[in-house]
Amino acid sequence: MGTADKAENLADKAKGKAKEAAGRAVGNERLTAEGKADQAKGDAKQAGENVKDVAKDAFGH
Repeated sequence: MGTADKAENLADKAKGKAKEAAGRAVGNERLTAEGKADQAKGDAKQAGENVKDVAKDAFGH
């Protein structure tokens, strides 16, 4: 996984955590849900990159 990809995934997760916290603070369920979705998006992208890394290591590419 490239450094830029890792940074982007971490940024998605951080943005999601901030949105979720803000939504909870003001009682906005939509913002809270968007935050959770952003976090899930970052996790999914990171998992996909991890699969690529494992395949690359296994097949020597």
